[in-house]
Amino acid sequence: MPLHLELKEQLEAAYREQLDGDARLTQDALLAAFDNGVALEVRYLNPKEYALAWSWGDVELRIDTAPVHSGLGTYPNHLHDADNQVIEDPLTRPGESPWDNLKAVIDAVLENPLLR
Repeated sequence: MPLHLELKEQLEAAYREQLDGDARLTQDALLAAFDNGVALEVRYLNPKEYALAWSWGDVELRIDTAPVHSGLGTYPNHLHDADNQVIEDPLTRPGESPWDNLKAVIDAVLENPLLR
């Protein structure tokens, strides 16, 4: 089963009550909206290469694994935060399953979309 389809099924099963409509698959992403106003975009190339982005109002945040911030302790994982800073990724972990990493992000942004 393709990874985005598997994640869609897991997301809808785990967060049915918090979703604002059904999650949607596009050619290369999984999109979901939540009842707290968060819009989530999930892009997995493989379990080690991903971008998990969300917006809340006009603010956009993203965790990704592009290998460009080697000075961070969570390299290659990093967070583009609400202040447009690139900081260590507080949520996802190398070696964790895509679902575990996605779940960590969803749980955090449902509680506090700006991670503050």
